[in-house]
Amino acid sequence: MPPSLQVGPYTVIALADGAGPFFSPRSEAFPDATTEQWAAADRLDPDALDADGRWRLQFRAFAIRSDQGVTLVDAGIGPADSPAASWAPVPGALPASLAAAGIEPSDVDTVVLTHLHTDHVGWAVVGGEQARPFFPNAEYLLQQAELDAIEEVNPQLRVAVIDPLRKTDQLRLLDGDSPLRGGERVFATPGHTPGHQSVLLESGRDLVAVTGDLLVHAIQLLHPELAYAHEMDVEQARHSREQVLRSRAAGTLYLATPHLTEPFIAR
Repeated sequence: MPPSLQVGPYTVIALADGAGPFFSPRSEAFPDATTEQWAAADRLDPDALDADGRWRLQFRAFAIRSDQGVTLVDAGIGPADSPAASWAPVPGALPASLAAAGIEPSDVDTVVLTHLHTDHVGWAVVGGEQARPFFPNAEYLLQQAELDAIEEVNPQLRVAVIDPLRKTDQLRLLDGDSPLRGGERVFATPGHTPGHQSVLLESGRDLVAVTGDLLVHAIQLLHPELAYAHEMDVEQARHSREQVLRSRAAGTLYLATPHLTEPFIAR
């Protein structure tokens, strides 16, 4: 069984899809970080630095399962021919991780795509020229602002992801915050991309934020003000990140992150 977190009636499951080095040095990704800040981040997440001194990322999606259904947050790096193949360690293992969690692709009724970067949409649509949604019964949720900016964010995904989802009438566009069901809701966290969104799960006194790329390295936990070079709007991303990290929970705030070594962090 993959790592999971139980919050009230919800089981949040971390679904591994791969692991590997980032495509550029971390010093370029966070150009303003100091030596002291890196040292503190490495103490917090030592396995994010590989033997060659490279930033090592995890690539994962998350399933939220309850008696109301199954929500998948993001779709990983994908198969060998996915759009992420030029830089990510494809093929991904998401189908095997789903199976280990007892989830069939047909069980997933909602897929939240946090944003249109290739390592978050890899299994959304598969099949190459015979493109088909990998989750046949799911409604795929994307912010309208993300689609509006697709030519700037990732133009190849219009043909690879958006058009096939529209063909099967499985794409639903959102405009900002939106309730899902029960204690689940989508909330807009723009900055990394114009339409970046995250998922918030609330049960009793506890909150779970499934962050997408709001948070990509432990150094941002310690210093959320640090600019990440691959954010499209640095100041907006900082505001979104700080807003989530300062969320008020009567009990515990859990962060579910796709790229840190540990999938769940309690604050």
